[in-house]
Amino acid sequence: MKLLEGKKALILGVANDMSIAWGITKALKENGASVALTYLNENLKKRVEPLAAEVKADFICEMDVTNDAHYGMLKETITKNWGKFDILVHSLAFADKTDLKGRFFETSREGFKMACDISAFSLIGLTHALKENLNDDASIMAMTYHGSVKVLKGYNVMGVAKAALESSARYLADDLGPENIRVNCISAGPIRTLAASGVPGLKDFLKVIEEKAPMRKNVTQDDVAGTAVYLASKLSHGVTGQVLYVDSGINIIGQ
Repeated sequence: MKLLEGKKALILGVANDMSIAWGITKALKENGASVALTYLNENLKKRVEPLAAEVKADFICEMDVTNDAHYGMLKETITKNWGKFDILVHSLAFADKTDLKGRFFETSREGFKMACDISAFSLIGLTHALKENLNDDASIMAMTYHGSVKVLKGYNVMGVAKAALESSARYLADDLGPENIRVNCISAGPIRTLAASGVPGLKDFLKVIEEKAPMRKNVTQDDVAGTAVYLASKLSHGVTGQVLYVDSGINIIGQ
């Protein structure tokens, strides 16, 4: 029997076949889970549809986390197609490129609000909207990055947003623990994705890991996906409120 046989997983954040969320989707499916995907808008729907077909997704649904109405629409779609589900994967982040290119103190108010809304509040909003649809022993996981706790040039307001995401996950873990729902984060090393392409200095980050990380190599979609399978399964039954690093160990290295 596969680790996730009979489980249902909703994955947010698949933009193309380079997305971390796509690697997770394939791994969950390979381990027996039924999957469903969301897409931001009609333009991205064209990219998501063939990927959904590839993994035989049960359904896809439009979800713009800045639109309050979409939370209710997503709940209705899940209730109609599944009723209950077991795994929620949050792989969403966004910041205005202007706020990443400038100095941090130049961050605009609107840029700050947008980055934190999309990258952090959305985890709270999704949990609130979908909590009644989550089965006993459900697992919620969110993708984060080491820029939440250390200063990384060019990450700027995204670092603040990821810090808010990680803190939110801890509070959610405490809130939902009595109901047997686990909430964790995966802090992945830099991977060449559509989202990461907007971060200045990505090539430099990748080079540093190859030179200085204990494992002397960058991580892949599959590396992150393996940890997601662990968090989705009973193997992590006693794990909640944690940030699990999948970054070849670069986070343990000092200057």
